[in-house]
Order: sequence, then C-alpha cells, then structure tokens
Amino acid sequence: MARPGRKRARASTHGRAIGRDAAERRTRAMSAVDMAWLRMEHPTNLMMVTALFIFDRPLDPRRLERTIASRLLRYDRFRRRVVERGTLVKKPTWELDRRFELSAHLRRVALPAPGGEEELRELVSALMSSPLDYSKPLWQIHHIENYDRGCAVLVRIHHAIADGIALMGVLRSLTDDRPKRRRLESRPRGARLAESQPGQRPRSAPTGLRRAASLASRVLREEARILADPGRALELARLGIGGTSVLGRLLLRPADPPTALKGPLGVAKLAAWSEPLPLSDVKAVGKVTGSTVNDVLVAAVTGALRSYLAKRGEPVDDLAFHAAVPVNLRSPASRASLGNRFGLVFVELPLTLADPLERLFEVRDRMRELKGSPEAGVALGLLGTLGMTSTEIQKLLVEHIGARTTLVVTNVPGPRRTVYMAGRPLRTLLFWVPQSGRVGLGISFISYAGNVRLGVASDKGLVPDPETIVALFHREFEKLMDLARGAPRRKAS
Repeated sequence: MARPGRKRARASTHGRAIGRDAAERRTRAMSAVDMAWLRMEHPTNLMMVTALFIFDRPLDPRRLERTIASRLLRYDRFRRRVVERGTLVKKPTWELDRRFELSAHLRRVALPAPGGEEELRELVSALMSSPLDYSKPLWQIHHIENYDRGCAVLVRIHHAIADGIALMGVLRSLTDDRPKRRRLESRPRGARLAESQPGQRPRSAPTGLRRAASLASRVLREEARILADPGRALELARLGIGGTSVLGRLLLRPADPPTALKGPLGVAKLAAWSEPLPLSDVKAVGKVTGSTVNDVLVAAVTGALRSYLAKRGEPVDDLAFHAAVPVNLRSPASRASLGNRFGLVFVELPLTLADPLERLFEVRDRMRELKGSPEAGVALGLLGTLGMTSTEIQKLLVEHIGARTTLVVTNVPGPRRTVYMAGRPLRTLLFWVPQSGRVGLGISFISYAGNVRLGVASDKGLVPDPETIVALFHREFEKLMDLARGAPRRKAS
C-alpha cells in the first residue's frame, strides 16, 4: 500500500500537469515572423489584410452570422487575442479571449442613399483607416446593406494572423460550391487550417532559399552593428556567400527617389478598384509574349504609374524605384496552416520605358531573374529576426527597408468558379494588401470566376485619387492587348 504522503505528492504533480496543459491551451506562442507583422503596425500604416465580397442580392443576417460562427470560429486563432508580456523585450502570445463575443466582430451597417459605388468606396476607405481593437482578437467583419440592390461583406484581418495565401483559404471556407447546404454547421469543404508553430519553415522550399534564410538569421543577430556601421554591411556583401551577399545588397541599396508616391504618411487611406478583366485576355497577352499572368499585370501597373506621375508633372524618363512583391514559400503540407510563410523580392520597375511591349519584356526578365535568386528566403529570415529584436532596432530596420521601397504589389488566386456565401452567389471578390515599412501605396490583384480585379490602397495625402491609377491601368492593359494581337510570339530569354 502506498503511503498517503506519496499519494498526495503524485496528486499534486498531476494537478500541476493539468494546470500546465490548460495554460498551454489558453496561451500559444507567436512565431517570430508573425511578431514582425504585428510590430510593423503604426497609426499611419495599419497591418490589415482587407477583402470585400459583393453580392447582387441581400444576405440573410442570421444565416450570415451562423456561417461565420460555424466556419470562421473553427479556426482557433480567431478566438485569440494578442497579449504582450516581458520587460526589456516584450514577447506577444495568442491567448484565448474568455470574453469573446461574435457581436463585437460582426457588425451590420447600411450605406447612405443612393447606396452606390461611391458610398461603398467611402466606407471601405474609412474602415481601412481605422485600427482593430487590440483588446480583442484582431479581425472584424462588416455586413454592408443597401448597396446596389444587393449587399457587401467587408473582412479585415490582421496580417499577424496569417498571410494572403492562408487567409484566402480561410475566406474560401466561408463559401460553398452550391447555393444550399443541408447542414450549415457541417465541416466546410477542404481541410481545416491549423495553427502555425513558432520557428516552422516551409520544408519544400528550395535548398538555396533555406540556406539564405539561415544565413540571414545568423547575420542579422548583429543588425544593430550593421545599421550603425554601413562598412560592416559592405563587408558582408563582399563575402559573396549566397544569401549573405543578397542581404548586403538589400541593406546597401540606395533609397528610392522622392516622388508623389513616397513621403510622410497620414492616418487616412483611400481604396479604389477596377472593373473585371477577363483572365483569358491576360493569359492571351502572356502567351504571345512568353510572360506570366503576373508579369502582364505588373507591366500594366508600371505603365499606369509612369503615366500617373507624368500627369502630376514629374519627370519619368530617368525614374527608377522598387516594388516589394511577396513570394509564397509554403510547402504543400504547410498550406493548411495559419501564420506567415512568404518572402519578398524587390523588383525595380522599368518606368523609363515608354513602349508597353518593351516594358512587359523587361518586367518579365527582371521577375524571372529574381525568382531564381535567394532574395525571398533572405527576406523571410530578415522578417523572422525582425520579430525577435527590440522595438528600437525594429523601427530602424523597417524605416531602412521602407526607404528602399515605393509600393507593394501582390497577386492572390481566388476561386476559379462562382461560389456561394450564406446561400447567395458571390458576384465580385476584391482584396487590398497592407503597406508595410511606411510605404504609402499598395497594388493588389485577385482572380475570381474567370476575371481579375485590381485593388489600389493609397495614403490620402500622397495619392488622393487612386481611381486615376485604376483608369490608367485599364488603358495600359488595352494597349498591351492591341500590341500583342499584332506581335510575333516571343519566348522568354
């Protein structure tokens, strides 16, 4: 027979273990890369991914609420808020919100008459300028009624929760392939996204990218020395060792020139979007020119920015600046997880080229060169290290890299066929990327049901008329269509 004291000791140990398990369920560590996106938040540059669903017919508010409750809240992170603890270096964690209420995140709002696109654009811009409540899980959904005989649903999710690819999976889980389901609460089609684990990296990333990320993490342990001593970065750049030389180039690259697109930021942001472009037309231009869909879209945006700056009286014939382009580094296995697993490449846009086809060929060649470089992996390592540094060093690095970037350009694939939310067919899907590093312009493309849409998010003080960029984009794409029809088929070099 065991002694009573030993029983009590074992019971006490068992109780502590249960307590630890309960605490772990309540609190989960945040990965270093997710920390980086969390800490990039600034009143003049909010780190929110924004998506807009547009419907031709009104949604039943109760059915929409049940859809959100049964689909979105399956993902554990949407019930967790960010809690920061620590003294010198605060370490944020995901902690279950014991006071969670769906009503705090799902709001109903009606557009003022006449309830057209202008009123919708004003509301989207106002919400894009408003921060999320950090005392609650970092997301919010607005059910927008009285819009053009139908309605819209605006989704705002903090970038720390997940990147664009993962969030598209989350948003896709809110929809169905058919208008009706026998059981709304049944598991949505596709695997549930899991929580990302701190320190995880995409297993299937090319060896060069993994090596570059490792090198970046190792070198950036001394990021304070690098920033304080540019000669140190120059020394690293001259080493010529894979990702280390790329890191040196990133740190040593001259700042982008001042233009109307770059400068001090304000709180107010503006949203604009394009009419749909048939994806088949974009692919047709790409087929003739040996380019990808992304190459064609980026080339059209480059032409639009060239024309926009020229209209504002700025010289463009010798102008060069960079766009940050996200690159997905997820392995097939990690596609079913939240968190951020992408790198960045920084492409210099060929604004000096007036000819649309030559501009497209140059974009294609530059993007092809960057795809074969370790730059995306280096950026991933940079973000991971950024998340673990002190606030002062984070600020220095964000401003240092932000000075070398003028805009963010991203392209996210959406559903290929019409999908349904709360029983209604989704007519249009739009998307806006946050502009990190004190960048004032974001260009986002999203494909849905055979069409591509452009979304522009701009700082109101820098670009007060983002709809002009949208109109110029349409004009530039039409030029490419006209020229591609008469151009001989050309393969990539």
